[in-house]
Amino acid sequence: MKSRVPSILSITFLTGALFTFTFCGDSIYIENEPDIQPLSKSWEKVIPNQKLPDGIVSLSAKQCGVCHQDHYKEWSQSTHAHAWTDLQFQSEIKKESSPFMCINCHIPLQNQQEYIIEGLIDGDIYRPVKKKNPNFDRELQLEGINCATCHVRNGAVIGPTGTTKAPHKTIKDTEFLSESLCISCHNAVAVVTPTLACSFETGDEWESGPYFGKENCIDCHMTAVNREVMKGMGKRPSRIHNFAGSGIPKFDTVATNMKNGLEFYPTLSQKIISLSDSIFFTLKVKNEHAGHKVPTGDPERFFLITFELKNEKNETIAITTDRIGEKWQWYPAVKKLSDNNLGPNEERLYSFTQKSIERGNYELSVKVTKHRMTNKSAEYNGLRSNYPTFITIYDDTFKIGVN
Repeated sequence: MKSRVPSILSITFLTGALFTFTFCGDSIYIENEPDIQPLSKSWEKVIPNQKLPDGIVSLSAKQCGVCHQDHYKEWSQSTHAHAWTDLQFQSEIKKESSPFMCINCHIPLQNQQEYIIEGLIDGDIYRPVKKKNPNFDRELQLEGINCATCHVRNGAVIGPTGTTKAPHKTIKDTEFLSESLCISCHNAVAVVTPTLACSFETGDEWESGPYFGKENCIDCHMTAVNREVMKGMGKRPSRIHNFAGSGIPKFDTVATNMKNGLEFYPTLSQKIISLSDSIFFTLKVKNEHAGHKVPTGDPERFFLITFELKNEKNETIAITTDRIGEKWQWYPAVKKLSDNNLGPNEERLYSFTQKSIERGNYELSVKVTKHRMTNKSAEYNGLRSNYPTFITIYDDTFKIGVN
C-alpha cells in the first residue's frame, strides 16, 4: 500500500511497525503503510471510560463501601475482587503468548486500563494500536471486577429499584443487571490462535440445560436477602455480593464462599465380610444444584475422587483415583482431548473393590477434592505453596471388619 502525504518538514515516529519514508520535494511517500483494522470481536472491546455520576467522588469499591458496608465486605471476599491481583492471572498475562484482550474480563472498565486500544495492525492481535489512557486509575485497576463494573454507566448508578433517596444519581435497569451481564465474561469461547483458546462455556451450558428460563446466575450466586442497603434507609430486597463459586481461595489469607453443585451418596455393601468376600463400596456423585456443568469455567479445573484402604497398622493396602473434568492439548495446537464434566442433574457411580484381604479391621477413606489446576501447571506458572490449588469438598471414613 502506498499513499502521498503533503509535508513541509521531516517527522520520524514509531508505532510498533517499521515504515520507510521517501522525501520528494514537498511530499512524503510512505511505503508499507499499515492496514489498521477496527476491533470487531466482543472480547476485544472494553467498557468505555466512565464519568463519575453526580454525588460520587470515586469509582472505587472502597468508596462505595463507605455507605454500602455489607456489600463491600462481601465483595472484598469474592473472586471478583482478586480478578486482577490473582497470582495465576498475573503469571499468565506476562507470557509472550498472552494478547492484549485477556485483561478485558479481569479489569473490564477502560478507567482501569493503562492504554486505549484503537485497532489492530493488519488485524494482528499481537500488534494493537494503542495510546495512553488519560483516565487511567491504577488504584481502580487493583480492584479487578468492582462495583462500577456492573453498576456505573453513562454518568449514573444502575440499580434494581432506581431509588430517589440515594445521594447519587440512580436509574433502574433490571434488564441490564440480568444474567446477560454475567455471561458477557463467563461465556468466552474462541480459538484466538492455533495455540491459544478461550473455553469458558458456563453460559452455553446453562442455556442448554434444564434451568434455562427458570433460574439464572443471579438466583444461585447472589442469594436474595432483606436488609438495609445503606444504614437508615430501611430494609428492602437486596442480594449477597460474595458471588459464591468454586470456593478455592486466591491467597492463603483470603476466605471464599463455596457454591457446591455436587451431592454425594455413599454405599458400603457390608461392614463385616468374610475372608472369601470382597470389599465393595460405591459413591454416587450427582450434580444436584448447579444449573451448568461441573466443573465449569476454566478448562483446567477438575475433581478427584480418591479411595484409600488402610489396615490396623495405618498401612495403605490399595488406593484408586477417578477424575471429573476436561483434558486439553495446548501445544503444538489447541485441542480438547476429553470431557466428562457432569451436566445439570447428571449422576455417576464411582466404585472401589478389594479382594483377598487378611483378617482384621480396615478403614476406607473416601475423599473428593476440587482442583484449580495440576501441580505441574502451578509449578509452570511459578505459584508457590501458599497459593491454594485445591480444596476438599467431601471426606469420610468407613470401618470394615474382615473375619
